[in-house]
Amino acid sequence: QVQLVESGGGLAQPGGFLRLSCAASGFTFSNYAMSWYRQAPGKERELVAAVTSTGRSSNYADSVRGRFTISRDNAKNTVSLQMTNLKPEDTAVYYCSAWGLPDWGQGTQVTVSS
Repeated sequence: QVQLVESGGGLAQPGGFLRLSCAASGFTFSNYAMSWYRQAPGKERELVAAVTSTGRSSNYADSVRGRFTISRDNAKNTVSLQMTNLKPEDTAVYYCSAWGLPDWGQGTQVTVSS
């Protein structure tokens, strides 16, 4: 079955950085675009970034463009999210997702606070 395991979250100071990783299994990873979503307390889950199946193209929410970078390694079945210049409003649980599949991982908590 599809498994998505996120890791790398934690506590960061404003202006700091974190790198999230997602290990995928149970499907042909290289055939799917991948994305990162986040959900803050009391808010709906929102799309943060997406990358095509080849990794050649990516897109970002306006709120993170220029600060976050999504990348993937099709040889290792992983997708990453490099987050820099973190802001308190980036605080959320972050999830990875395979485009078109209904499955979600457990998420990883990111907290940005001084």
